[in-house]
Amino acid sequence: MGHIQQLFKQKMPKQLVFGTDICLSALSFFIAYLLRYNFDLQKYTELSVLQMLPIVLAVRAVAFYYCRTHAGILRYTSLDDLRKLFVALTTSSFLLVISQLFYNKVLGYQNFIPISVLLIDYLGCMLALSLFRGWAKIVHYEWQHANANKVNVIIFGAGEVGSITLQTLQQDMGTYYHFVSFLDDDKKKQNLVINGVPIQCPSADFVSQLKTLQVDLLIVAVQQLPLSRRRYLVEACLNAGVQVLVVPPVYKWINGVLSFKQIREVRIEDVLGRPSAEIDSPLLHKELQNRTILVTGAAGSIGSELVRQLIKFKPKQLILLDQAESPLYDLELELTELYVKLHFEVVLGDICNKARMEAVFRTFRPELVFHCAAYKHVPVMEENPTESLTTNILGTKVLADLAVKYQTQKFVLLSTDKAVNPTSVMGASKRLCEMYVQAMDHYLRDSGNKRTRFITTRFGNVLGSTGSVIPRFRKQIEEGGPVTVTHPDISRYFMSIREACQLVLEAASMGTGGEIYIFDMGDSIKIVDLAKKMIKLSGLTLGKDIQLVYTGLRPGEKLEEELFHENESVQATAHPKISLANLLAPQSEQVLKEIQVLIDLFTSQNNVDVIKKMKQLVPEYVSQNSIYQKFDVRG
Repeated sequence: MGHIQQLFKQKMPKQLVFGTDICLSALSFFIAYLLRYNFDLQKYTELSVLQMLPIVLAVRAVAFYYCRTHAGILRYTSLDDLRKLFVALTTSSFLLVISQLFYNKVLGYQNFIPISVLLIDYLGCMLALSLFRGWAKIVHYEWQHANANKVNVIIFGAGEVGSITLQTLQQDMGTYYHFVSFLDDDKKKQNLVINGVPIQCPSADFVSQLKTLQVDLLIVAVQQLPLSRRRYLVEACLNAGVQVLVVPPVYKWINGVLSFKQIREVRIEDVLGRPSAEIDSPLLHKELQNRTILVTGAAGSIGSELVRQLIKFKPKQLILLDQAESPLYDLELELTELYVKLHFEVVLGDICNKARMEAVFRTFRPELVFHCAAYKHVPVMEENPTESLTTNILGTKVLADLAVKYQTQKFVLLSTDKAVNPTSVMGASKRLCEMYVQAMDHYLRDSGNKRTRFITTRFGNVLGSTGSVIPRFRKQIEEGGPVTVTHPDISRYFMSIREACQLVLEAASMGTGGEIYIFDMGDSIKIVDLAKKMIKLSGLTLGKDIQLVYTGLRPGEKLEEELFHENESVQATAHPKISLANLLAPQSEQVLKEIQVLIDLFTSQNNVDVIKKMKQLVPEYVSQNSIYQKFDVRG
């Protein structure tokens, strides 16, 4: 028995498979005669069965050899292996029938193999050889998992994807899965069965249902599951201590085949985001189609997603500007592979380099500019105020001035909620960017120049962007912790990158100049709750498998972000997720001059002078957890 077990644990030699197939063919041939002649053993002698057997086996052997039915690994027997078997048996049986007709009609022999026997033998061989392969596969699977820990699995979704997921898991050799049931919201499928696994409907008390079934793992195998439903399932599983995996979209399957390794853990982005419908408004097509569009910071998280969405509106030309060489190259490769007919230019350059930027505007004459490039890490900018001054403020000024000079139609600035009542150098620099483009818009209108319009969009954190807390938590969890949170009460607004970029395009099409559009960010989320949920989604236990550590607020960091200034009034727009912030019209010429004075301070490299000037221009800028608190204009 041990030798047989060892044989199935390894790859069975193809010679042995070939020999077994021949033996089963011989047995089938004998049984076919018995069935045909009602188990009359005398017929074996009368019909010369033993004389005919070598002929039959020779024909079968040649067919098996040429169809390579013995070459497949038994434990991985597939439909393709059964197809080869079918071709070999059908071909060999057909040749034997032709031989019987030739002997009977042409040569006049009566004792060759009856066609009825050949037909029974054909069906018997097909059954015997198929069962042999199925039996070998089952035996190997059971021996492989005899001592494995059983994992109770429920698959949510009893459709085609759910069925494929079941088959994929059954082929996995790493863990023994006990499939408790399928779950499906379609009540018509209740009490039906897929591959021996029953289908149930989720009960009203889903948590109790999971505990009653003693589920260890739930796999979501529904392609278009509504976000609210996904959230409900994940929350219920977390409360019941059940790990959750999700099957990727079909287009991500390797060569159209689902791999076990592709079934991934549910990510926090999968349950935090909001539904974002495809935008396809006539106004956007009119605004973007057949236009030359410049995107700065195009290789960043937001910039690259904005580029992907702009492509759908068939612009005349896209100019992708960034100073990060490697990410820009990666974006170029992606666009080249996916969009063969897309006309785009990759431009490597620093937005602070006026000569380089002028060459870009002079060469391409962009009609629309989406300005995404900026330094955004609060602690880093707190330690390097002059770099925040140059990249964020000077860079914006250079681009805005060139947009006016080369008659760009719209200039869209992507700002941040950190610009509202800023407590950091980074937030204050972005507020000054808002002030500059708004002042520029008012200055142009007062001067009678309505060619270039400046629009600002303001929103909070985006899920999964570079530098976001979510990738950092994920990395810490993968490394075994600890997971670090600055403060137990710190909270932030979040939206998906996809939704943020959609709203940027919507706001750009709505804007007529001078507006600051604010996006509906939903509810503020506590960062510590976010960390705890990510730990649970990873299948770990807080305090046991991984630790949570509070490190204290970083320089410039505040507990809660705000979306509006205290002097701003907010009004609704035609879009339910976009509001308009109304501020008193700035003294445009004065703002433009004072910001230039601030920029001129860069040459001194004196952080104190830079901070004092920033606080003078932005009186609501009150530093927190920072060495610059003593320079606050108000406190």
